[in-house]
Amino acid sequence: MKHVAARVGGLWPLLLLLLLGQRAAAQAPALSAGSGSLTGLVLDSLTQQPVPFASVVLLLPDPSEKAAAGQSADEQGRFELTKLKAGPYRLRVSFVGYGVRTQAVTITDGRLVLGPIRLPATAQKLGEAVVVAQKPLMEVKPDRLVYNAEQDVTNAGGTAQDVLRKAPLLAIDGDDNVTMRGNSNFKVLINNKPSPTLAANLKEALKSIPADQIKSVEVITTPPAKYDGEGTAGIINIVLKKGAKQGLNGTVGASAGTRGSNGNGSLNFRQGKFNFTSSLNGGLNYNNRSSSSSEQVTYRSTRNDTLRQDGSGRSTGYYGSGSLGLDYDPAEHHSLSLNGSFFRYGGTSQSGNVNRYTTPLPGFGPLFLRDTRSTYSGGNAEVTGTYTRTYKQERREWSTILQYAYNGNRNGYEFNQFNNSEQALDVSQASYRERSLTRLPGHEYTLQSDYTLPLGEKNTLDFGLKGIVRLTGSQAQVDTLFPAQTADFVPSRYRGTSFDYRQDVEGVYATYNFNATEKLHLGLGGRVERTGLWAEFTNTNTGIPYRSYVTPLPNANLSYTLSKTSSLRLAYSRRISRPYIYYLNPYVDRSNPISYSYGNPDLDPELTHSVELSYNNFIKTTSFNVALSVLRTGNSIERVSFASTQPLLPVPDEIVPAPNLVLETSANVASNTAFQLNGYLSAKPTEKWSLSLGGNLEYLLLRSTALNLTRRGFAGNYNVNTSYKATKTLTLQGNLYHSLARPVLQGRSSSFIYYGLGLRQTLLKGRADLSFNSQFPFTARRTFAYETSTPAFSQHSRFTNQQRQFRVGFTYRFGQQQATRQRKSIRNDDIKGGGGQSSGG
Repeated sequence: MKHVAARVGGLWPLLLLLLLGQRAAAQAPALSAGSGSLTGLVLDSLTQQPVPFASVVLLLPDPSEKAAAGQSADEQGRFELTKLKAGPYRLRVSFVGYGVRTQAVTITDGRLVLGPIRLPATAQKLGEAVVVAQKPLMEVKPDRLVYNAEQDVTNAGGTAQDVLRKAPLLAIDGDDNVTMRGNSNFKVLINNKPSPTLAANLKEALKSIPADQIKSVEVITTPPAKYDGEGTAGIINIVLKKGAKQGLNGTVGASAGTRGSNGNGSLNFRQGKFNFTSSLNGGLNYNNRSSSSSEQVTYRSTRNDTLRQDGSGRSTGYYGSGSLGLDYDPAEHHSLSLNGSFFRYGGTSQSGNVNRYTTPLPGFGPLFLRDTRSTYSGGNAEVTGTYTRTYKQERREWSTILQYAYNGNRNGYEFNQFNNSEQALDVSQASYRERSLTRLPGHEYTLQSDYTLPLGEKNTLDFGLKGIVRLTGSQAQVDTLFPAQTADFVPSRYRGTSFDYRQDVEGVYATYNFNATEKLHLGLGGRVERTGLWAEFTNTNTGIPYRSYVTPLPNANLSYTLSKTSSLRLAYSRRISRPYIYYLNPYVDRSNPISYSYGNPDLDPELTHSVELSYNNFIKTTSFNVALSVLRTGNSIERVSFASTQPLLPVPDEIVPAPNLVLETSANVASNTAFQLNGYLSAKPTEKWSLSLGGNLEYLLLRSTALNLTRRGFAGNYNVNTSYKATKTLTLQGNLYHSLARPVLQGRSSSFIYYGLGLRQTLLKGRADLSFNSQFPFTARRTFAYETSTPAFSQHSRFTNQQRQFRVGFTYRFGQQQATRQRKSIRNDDIKGGGGQSSGG
């Protein structure tokens, strides 16, 4: 559903009519004194979805512009005007981002039920009038915030990472980890469809999606029961541009920059009952250099031991993705769809870390350097088939979807250790060598069926079921070489893993939406999900016996229309987060000599209660949203660090405790509460200038009985996006994001700033765009700091990476220009692990 901002000129007539309507209602009550009534439904002409809170005004016949009655439609796009006097009128319906639809109606003393009123997007012809408009960068909708990425010229030539940096309530830190309102527990969908690659390794997979193919990003903080119960912070839906235009059409584009280049294209064809879509893109990342430093202090009864690490590195990478789709409508009310897609990415990094260990004891001062080369690669393929059945009854629909997805990741490292040296030497002089390779294959099967049943003019019952089978695991091998003892690498018997994991999820849901009064709308529903899981460690003949649990996930929302332009919404949901393979994988990563990390196959899911109260208003060309929310998680999955000599959690048998060795794993050890206040403002100060502001302030209370810890403090962020249309074909753009320091269970992360500038010149009568943009044009590098503090040790780390980037891009569009068609899709948003996990073993 498209909600785009209209130009100032397009909104003034509507606002004037609303004011006239209010004045007319006050001065001439006789106009609405009657026994007639008028009901109807407002739909998006493209998606056939309701347009919530559309403005409905009943006007007297031409040439009068006096309003006899008026109101805003409810969340389901329905409206009812009552106490109308019989006679001829004109009904005018509009909403921000849509054209104005006006039609003649004749009111009688009874009830008049209109057919659906379909509003076209502002770029389409209306039959009676044409409204030309540009979408705002930010939109505030009743249940989500929308960032219209296609309107942001600074995204040209970038990737999905660049887009998400500027979306409301989202942030990307120095390690490219994504958070939503400071929380990494969310789900990312593409066109309302899951991607196993995104779930498994979000920060790498995002690099394979060109920014030029992203239409918008939707941030949903309180998803309804129709969505899977996963993602305690909410859902991020990346909406891609899709071709479903009559005839042959498509796009080609390319960009080149100081740190990356890419190319992309799409080819689409639609004729009669058939519709074909396709896309292909790929790119390279380069000139990525970084440096790091850390200091670890281990506390002892008689002394403190200090270990310092200093390093530098560089990395390169590649990415690519493609899709094919076919739609066929065999008969009226029947539609078939088959589409497939793939993602592929990979890269290498080279780093050297000098380790210095100092202690007051004489003669103790080991020094060594590790020269490490790391590799990663991953990819997935998905095939989805959909059958959709509609009916003569409006809003009644049944759909069934079947999907298969394969996801495979591979990563590894090889390092050479040189004792008593601060620089890498010839490999023949290495004191110790090690290499590791890890494979993470995965298969996923999904069946989903949904039914929407209208109950009267304004009430709707939605229900459905879903089943998911996930088969995944990890196979890892570690080879070691001690040059003084052997001439070649030897497999380590105790450090390899062979881990198989199965997870089954079955869920049913139902939601009833109805109007309690003319202004009060309620939605009551919930899901019940059953989860079964099983794990086996084939190398040790141990495992986790099959077990299952049932989780009820209630959901409710209430919206109240305060006026024609403002409303209140109160929503509650209970959501679940199941740990993904990177949290569960017991493989021990020893690539860092002072810190080992491993997964925990005994993790339980998180359960989060969320309550949100929001206020929405749009006045003239300004949209405004402010929300208060509370999120409570009773068994939060947290990363926990502890000294190997003082373990706080179970330690794998293969790890030998050492005085300065720190271990890191995940565990259900905390009870977290977040009190949040966030707001967004989208405005058009002048006809040529658009501005959006947003911010999030939260107070965090983190408690862990197991660790005997309590952390509390404030965190927050804000962003600014602005654009100026200098001429009809030239647009200037700027954006700024600032995140404050954030407390975590055992430490604190630093603040950071992101900013960019850009311009876009439209050429060839609107068929081509030439863009130039920059990230951090005045700052070459930026530094992130992290600290961890425990009774046994403390760590302070700094990571600096290259940020300045300049990029030029060109896009050409060919073929007929017409609106796109939406496909039904699956949303497998029920696992934890996509937000910030890297592709480590």
